[in-house]
Amino acid sequence: MSWISATIYRNKEKVDKGFVFAYYKLSYRRKLIRILWSVPLVILCLIIIYKLADWSQIEFILFSGILIIGIVMQFCYVFAKWKKYERHSLKVEL
Repeated sequence: MSWISATIYRNKEKVDKGFVFAYYKLSYRRKLIRILWSVPLVILCLIIIYKLADWSQIEFILFSGILIIGIVMQFCYVFAKWKKYERHSLKVEL
């Protein structure tokens, strides 16, 4: 399903102000902000899972590690794309 949204919003103008529900409609800067806002929610979910799930310590650490690595990788990717887009747009303006 996500490739459908990505295809629909591929060449459309991205939104940099205001609330937008569709992730693919956001600019890279706004995607980065959304990732940062999601970190406390992920931590809260991990705490709830730790308290309620009947997982062993190793299972929980493995799950948490994979989730955190995924978030860090997504953050690094979007940050790099944002900086690349920012540099490209500055060259176009000059």
